[in-house]
This record gives sequence, C-alpha cells and structure tokens, in this order.
Amino acid sequence: MKKYEDPEYYDLEYQNYLNDVPFLAAWAEKLTGLIVDLGCGTGRVTIPLAQQGYQLIGVDIHEGMLARAKEKTFDTNLSIDWILQDCTRLALNTEASLIYMTENSFQHFLTNESQNQLLKSVQTHLSDNGVFIFNTRFPILSELAQVEESTRIYTDKRHRKIREKIVETYHPLTQILHCTSVRELLEVFNETPVEQDSISLRYVFPLEMERLLTENGFAILESYSSWDKEPLRASCSEMIYVCKKC
Repeated sequence: MKKYEDPEYYDLEYQNYLNDVPFLAAWAEKLTGLIVDLGCGTGRVTIPLAQQGYQLIGVDIHEGMLARAKEKTFDTNLSIDWILQDCTRLALNTEASLIYMTENSFQHFLTNESQNQLLKSVQTHLSDNGVFIFNTRFPILSELAQVEESTRIYTDKRHRKIREKIVETYHPLTQILHCTSVRELLEVFNETPVEQDSISLRYVFPLEMERLLTENGFAILESYSSWDKEPLRASCSEMIYVCKKC
C-alpha cells in the first residue's frame, strides 16, 4: 500500500484521467439502482458518477485514501457512502445493479484464492443479472520476460525535480511483477531526500480470465482493449471485461 500513502499527491497525478467515466456512465444509464465502486481510492470515478445523479458506495481498504475522498465531498449533496472494507470480504448489507473496479486494481489480488474471494464477494453483492466491470493489464510476455531497469529525471506535479530509478522483475511461476521505485529529490539544499516504494501486480491471461469468471458465476458480455471499446488483440496493453451475474 506504500504507493497510496500520499492521497493528495495521488490526486495530483491521476484526478484528470477520466477515460473510463463515460463507459461506466453508459452502463449506469442502462441499469437501475445502487452502484458500488470497489477500490474507489480518492473518488476519482465515484464523484463524477455521483455528480450525474447516481447513488454510489465507494469501498476501499486504505483509510487515508477514503479520508481524502470524504474531504473532497464534504459539504456536498452527493449521494455517496464511503466505506472502509476489504473487497474480498464485503459486507455492505445491500445489493447493487452495477459494481465496477478501475485503474487495474484487479492486479492487487495476487493469489488464486484472493481472486476467487474477490469475485465471490462481488457476485454476492450483485442483484439478479447485475453487471461487474473491471480492467487489468494485458500480459505481454516479451516485455515481462526481461528485468527492466530505467532512470529518468522529471519535474513532478508538486514542481519538484526528481531522479527516479525503477526496477521491474517478473516471476513467471506466480505471474507477478514486482516493481520498485527509488526517487531522489534534486535541487534541495543541504540534503537529497530519498523516497522509495514498491508494488506487486498479478497478470492474468485471457483464457485464464474466462475460466476464472465462469467458475465464479459470471458470464462475459463484452471484452475490450480500451475504454473506447477497441477489440482485444495481441498487442493491446489492457483488458476490460463487462460481466453479468449468472
């Protein structure tokens, strides 16, 4: 969770990414009832959908991210309940017509057991014929097979000059990519502060995903390589699934 320890900076980095909102809004319009945003973070998608008049529950396991979301919606009339829960053990005491999970959050579930627990939890909270939408990165083996090391110098959203070194290592037996980032803050007087974080991401192959969803009570309605509904292909970088509760 170290990458999510600074919710304000997370917002600076990602708040303007809204490519997925029209796609999700189109599905929300087709359905009626409650919507649940799993791994909602600071409300990047939750808030725009609520501004369109939908009733939502935003769920996240990170207390700091939820606190930021609450701060952003304080003193508004938006119909959002922010709930601190583990997505593999949801206990919302309600059903939703639409549940979604964006920003490749599916990759945080690193084991077969945790993936099954997540999907069973979603299935339990969907109303009859309810829809689950999520995305995950496409496993391009030619890229994952190599240990990647890169260094770049850039100015971040807080106008700090940073030298960042990234090391990525993929383990084929677990299908998990381990990524470590070390950032040196340059042009700081008397010292060079260093920030470090790491993240682990599970990759799932398309046929594996089909089996996983089917065995957990879902039928795949649509699958795409982008929120613009481009078809899945071998060169794509992500997979988007629209699934119906069976």
